[in-house]
Amino acid sequence: MSESARPSPEALLAESRREGHGRLKVFLGFAPGVGKTYEMLSQARARKLEGIDVVIGVVETHGRIETEVLTKSLERIPKRRMSYKGHVLAEMDLDAVLQRRPRLVLVDELAHTNVEGSRHPKRYMDVEEILAAGIDVYTTLNVQHLESLNDVVAGITRVRVSETVPDSVLDRADDIELIDLTPDDLLQRLKEGKVYLPETARRAAQNYFVPGNLTALREIALRRTAQRVDEQMVSYMRSHAIRGPWEASERVLVRVNERPGGAALVRYGRRLADRLHASWTAIYVETPSAQHFSEAERDRVAEALRVAERLGGQTVTVPAANVADGVVDYAHANNFTHIVTSTTHRSWWAVLLRRSTTYEIIRRAGRVSVHVVPEQLVRAMKGKAEKPGGPIPPFEGRGYPASILFVALALLAGELLQREFGVTNVALVFLTAILASAVLYGLWPALLASILAVLAFNFFFMPPLYTFTVAAPENVVALVTFAVVAVIASNLTARVRAQALLAKERAAVTDSLYEFSRKLAAVFTLDDLLWATSFQVAQMLKVRVVILLPEKDSIAVRAGYPPEDVLDESEIAAAKWVWDHATPAGRGADSLPGAQRLYLPMRTGRGIVGVIGLDSDRPGPLLTPDQRRLFDALADQAALAIERVRLAEDFERARLSAETEKLRSALLTSISHDLRTPLSVILGSASSLAGQENALDSAARRELVATIQEEAERLNRFIANLLDMTRLESGALAPRFEAVDLGDVVGSALRRAGRVLGGHKVALALEPGLPLLRLDPVLLEQVLFNVLDNAGKYAAPGGGIEIRGGQSQGQVRIEISDEGDGIPSGDLERIFDKFYRVQASDRKRAGTGLGLAISRGFVEAMGGTITAANRADRPGAVFTIAFPVPAETETV
Repeated sequence: MSESARPSPEALLAESRREGHGRLKVFLGFAPGVGKTYEMLSQARARKLEGIDVVIGVVETHGRIETEVLTKSLERIPKRRMSYKGHVLAEMDLDAVLQRRPRLVLVDELAHTNVEGSRHPKRYMDVEEILAAGIDVYTTLNVQHLESLNDVVAGITRVRVSETVPDSVLDRADDIELIDLTPDDLLQRLKEGKVYLPETARRAAQNYFVPGNLTALREIALRRTAQRVDEQMVSYMRSHAIRGPWEASERVLVRVNERPGGAALVRYGRRLADRLHASWTAIYVETPSAQHFSEAERDRVAEALRVAERLGGQTVTVPAANVADGVVDYAHANNFTHIVTSTTHRSWWAVLLRRSTTYEIIRRAGRVSVHVVPEQLVRAMKGKAEKPGGPIPPFEGRGYPASILFVALALLAGELLQREFGVTNVALVFLTAILASAVLYGLWPALLASILAVLAFNFFFMPPLYTFTVAAPENVVALVTFAVVAVIASNLTARVRAQALLAKERAAVTDSLYEFSRKLAAVFTLDDLLWATSFQVAQMLKVRVVILLPEKDSIAVRAGYPPEDVLDESEIAAAKWVWDHATPAGRGADSLPGAQRLYLPMRTGRGIVGVIGLDSDRPGPLLTPDQRRLFDALADQAALAIERVRLAEDFERARLSAETEKLRSALLTSISHDLRTPLSVILGSASSLAGQENALDSAARRELVATIQEEAERLNRFIANLLDMTRLESGALAPRFEAVDLGDVVGSALRRAGRVLGGHKVALALEPGLPLLRLDPVLLEQVLFNVLDNAGKYAAPGGGIEIRGGQSQGQVRIEISDEGDGIPSGDLERIFDKFYRVQASDRKRAGTGLGLAISRGFVEAMGGTITAANRADRPGAVFTIAFPVPAETETV
């Protein structure tokens, strides 16, 4: 199968990406009131009659009765109410749509901005999530809401639309239906009150809805729709390997090359495209010979492509074995109907040796029209004659002497084979020398080797020997055949060598890009990312680099290679202009060309994220077409990485803010209960003692004093827990390790928790001979107290609490179990979170939710672990604290 007969991999990949996604149909209009929503509802009702599950996600009828009637027979997803600045607003309930999962959902006004606090800031992002879930979407859009047309529409109507949609959304649409209406009919609808209310309609008719504006907007909508349909047709042709052109619309392809006059050729192509009302593209075909171009030739190619961009055309660079193949194959694959090329005078021997590129394009063009620019135009631009097959490389000092040496070695080898082994046909030996010369040094040294090999073969091995005379007719045929094979082999081998060198260069670039992407993926701080980017760009493009990011109301240098922190005011102004307008400026650009550096924007799909400045001591343009493509690849990767880091920083800030708010709420709730309750009890008891001292007997007074003491201890524990948590989070906790006897610490914790455990049966079982542990006894006692306090709160009244200690697998384990309700399986880890309390029954336990969090922090600070589980033998929870046994244990 020929290359042209194969489907385009890019087109097939684009189709594969749509698998599993819903289909998007856009009803496009040129102004409000043309009937987009009405047509969308009409087609949705027809789909419902076909048995399709259709729901309304959001439809704005704007009080139009005929539109409202169409919504009656369709299921409507209730809107989500949201509070915003004292008002309650309704938005499409995205989660409800995804949960309902209809076959088709209607989403009106694609450019709508969602209420602050919604999951996505724009409605088109909601639509993208719906499509990703495999749900089809019908939506409406006016052409003035497209991002690329925002300025154009503002210049026509004097009204700038604030809500816009990226053009990529429309480009990804599977179907676009233009809802067209004549301006007169639309104005009549406006008068009849079918577009706006009367007062609004009068203002609109005076400003926006005037015949000239509507006619211009209608043409823009028609052209934009035609452009999208043309792209769909080209994609279909490429995915089905259909060889073009299909002359559904005119498309002009302009070939530029390294010769002078490229700019004139581009301007001719632009004029031709204007006459045909066609889109146009400038193409440069990169062949293996391009590696021998001089700087002046590379600059001419770059200048021609820049002129094409300034004139509004697209530019593309494609690699190919020869120029004609690259131009014609690209034209056929992308449905171009016209090719613009140039010809020039060539010498008679060049015409005999090789057909011109222009001739080959005409021969292979098929149904594509070829426009050949006259030679006089190129002369007017001081052009020079085209070299057949590309420029001849400069003389290589090693290539030609090496070719002579290879032929001499082949001659010696042939003599040796003939005298020692009786081999009569030594032509393959000379052919080997020719191939070696072609592989190592290219075409022209190989051609020299071919000529020398033919002469040597004739002189030394073809009778009569040692003359250039050929006696027998069969020898003439053999010599001619050898000469032809030698030339063909040298040509083919040299071409393969050139392609291999080009492939090697591209592989090196690809490898560098891959390593750069890996480097960016491993970077997590913005400063490291910017340094890596500036270094990579400087090394690959051989330029000086500065990267600038926004800072308050201006822009500032954040990285550079070589490091450079200060730019003068004019350079900062140029970079700020790029940031504000998202277009290149500075050296070699159309804007602010007097700047020392060339400043280029770093973009993502969400907009510009930074500016990168390039500088070099080389005269002329900073970047060749190849280098510009390489820079774009590097800048795109860096821009995405910058956005990733910023999103990660924003997410972290949002997470910390949410966590802080959560902790603040939990702390306030805890303080309101755990601080006020004991204070109220203390104040009540103290008031009773003070006010009724004579009326109380000694037993009552002792009871009140005991209550005050108990609640004061409870309040003290609460404050101690807050202080301990503060120490943990600030990193100020430093355990004081010493040899600890576990029995002593457990006993001290039990005595301290005596009041808490007073209503429970406590059982203690420690294995004898447990080794001494290197721990902080104060922290360990606090851990045991917190766990015992927790067991006392959650154990059933009168239930048992068991404390077991033992040694196994190089660890000393302490298990504290109770006979309470146990821990829900989903809370086994969450109980160690700050301010988290299990609600396992109908009564709320007192506490702050800090004790277990502090216990885990203390245990881990001492090198141990603490885990929670439910008892296997009966209801209840069990907490296991484990510490490693020191390598050298101490004895008591």
